[in-house]
This record gives sequence, C-alpha cells and structure tokens, in this order.
Amino acid sequence: MITIWHNPRCTKSRQTLALIEGKGDVSVRRYLEDTPSLDELEKMRVRLGVSVIDMMRPKEKLFKELGLSKSDDEAVLLAAMAENPILIERPIVIHGDKAAIGRPPEAVLNIL
Repeated sequence: MITIWHNPRCTKSRQTLALIEGKGDVSVRRYLEDTPSLDELEKMRVRLGVSVIDMMRPKEKLFKELGLSKSDDEAVLLAAMAENPILIERPIVIHGDKAAIGRPPEAVLNIL
C-alpha cells in the first residue's frame, strides 16, 4: 500500500499522485482535513530522516504570522504543524517503512 499526504490544490501534490497511481494500491490522505497528530508527525520525521524544518513550508504566510523561525526548537515546530497542517510540506508519500517528500515529484520513486 502506498499512502500520500495530499493537498489537491497543490500542483506538486497532484503531479506526485499522478506519478504513483499505477505503482500499487494508493491511499489518499487529505492531511488538511485529516490532520496528523503530533505523534504521527514525529514518526514521519523519523521515517523521512530529516529535521523538522525540512518537512515544513517556511515560506507559507502563516509561518511568519505565527512568529516561527527556522531556528525554533523542533518541538515548537512540530506543535505548529499539528495545529496548522498547512505548514506541512507536501506531498509526503509513504511506502512500507519508507517515506519521501515529493519535491520534485520524482523524488518519491526511489521508495516505491
């Protein structure tokens, strides 16, 4: 099973979804509506093998409005994503115990 944290309004997310369709059964999670918990976000960070800021959208208007910075403590940034899922970089594709951020969309192919 392949899972994608998807935002249908995002071009990269739509491109990534199109790329993985046909590679197996795909489950689409609209993460803006079905917000990941703090625990899920931490587990995803580990699965991705990145720092918290690397799975965020720091150029998102809300990031600045909330007074966040790239140097904030990771717990603060994780909490911000749990409360404001628009801050989560998209899309994220999960396959087994591996995950990748689809920027560019082809970046997810190595986990399939």
